[in-house]
Amino acid sequence: MTEDAVPASELYTPEFAANPYPAFARLRAEKPVCPISSPRFDSYLITRFDDAKAALVDPRLSKDLYGPGQEYLRIFGPNSEALNKNMLNADPPEHTRLRRIVSQAFAPRRVEALRPRVAEIVDNLLDKIIPQGQAELMHDFAIPLPMMVISQLLGIPETDHERVLDWTQVIRTSGSSGRSPAEDRAAVQEAQLRLHHYLVDLIQAKRAHPGDDMISALIDACEHDGHLSEPELVTTTFLLLFAGHQTTADFLGNATVALLTNPDQLDLLRAKPELLPSAIEELLRFDGPLPVASPRIATEDVEYQGVRIPRGSIVGVVINAANHDPAHFADPDRLDLRRVRGPHIGFGHGVHYCLGVSLARMEAQIAIEALLRRLPDLRLGVPVSQLRRLPAGSPFRGLLELPVEFTAWDAGSPPPIGHQRSPSTQAPVHTPEER
Repeated sequence: MTEDAVPASELYTPEFAANPYPAFARLRAEKPVCPISSPRFDSYLITRFDDAKAALVDPRLSKDLYGPGQEYLRIFGPNSEALNKNMLNADPPEHTRLRRIVSQAFAPRRVEALRPRVAEIVDNLLDKIIPQGQAELMHDFAIPLPMMVISQLLGIPETDHERVLDWTQVIRTSGSSGRSPAEDRAAVQEAQLRLHHYLVDLIQAKRAHPGDDMISALIDACEHDGHLSEPELVTTTFLLLFAGHQTTADFLGNATVALLTNPDQLDLLRAKPELLPSAIEELLRFDGPLPVASPRIATEDVEYQGVRIPRGSIVGVVINAANHDPAHFADPDRLDLRRVRGPHIGFGHGVHYCLGVSLARMEAQIAIEALLRRLPDLRLGVPVSQLRRLPAGSPFRGLLELPVEFTAWDAGSPPPIGHQRSPSTQAPVHTPEER
């Protein structure tokens, strides 16, 4: 690492966890390609939009951290390969092969068939909290919703949801438990091991008794098409499980806070619900759940903005910094639900563009519409400065807790105006590229 590397202690602070965007603005202006030195691992951050978009498709920046250097094992521990050696951490042609097998599960028409079930889950979760007049929205709504949806898609039994969620939350909340770094790392390793054993057992059960679910379809690809090895079957299932609920849960929390702290935009969305599809895109640009794309490694010396990134370096493409680049977004730190839709990279770019984008958009649209309609006076239960977030160094941007308050009513009585349940036949709302 070069002498001008910025220590992580100067960047990843409690203030950064609360609001990283001033620091991102400083990096974009002063060090758009910035070496960062930290105890976990050294890396180079790319923060400007054009550079970020180029880096996401740069073949010299490999996603295969399990290659000859085994960088992923060094950084994330010995149990990581059993769950993370999947298409997210692969380059073409391996990535192309794995993605093709999985992509059929996320075709827009198949995802759309889940809409009534998603609406039902949303309403059932809200039914439980509405009589209370208050809730911890992450635990009560934002986290269980996408977990239940992706579990149904994969075929994970409902009786297993709670323990599977517990294991994934250990991974998600790493660094926030008060444990020492060594204890925290051990807890993550244990959660990974338990998840691996669970998925191996589940796959064996599905092999004996297949169903109409994605895991059964993957088993069929593994056994009959010969396109998926047994380890790939396990790691692909984990990727779909974790990515299928983690980022959506964090997005729902971030989006709720963004709306509640920008009342003019909240009022606008309530008055004009037809803005919801574009609002989802703006909320994702404004405060996305994945601030930095998953790591890449330079397979040769590369140069961005006159800065040489040596071969073997870890590279982080800072999506949330790029999505606030004033060269591409006017007044980027302002939430503007009427913003002319720009080419944000909140879902990534290139061959690693988010596979579950249709599902994520559909869940977000149903969830936010229902929150605003059924809880018309929804408000934060604590000042925004007191919200507890994931640690500043987390690969995710999300909330540990989201206390909210609203007017309670008896779910056994006729609902007040504005509190109606979602019609299960609600017409789908498509984004332009899905039409």
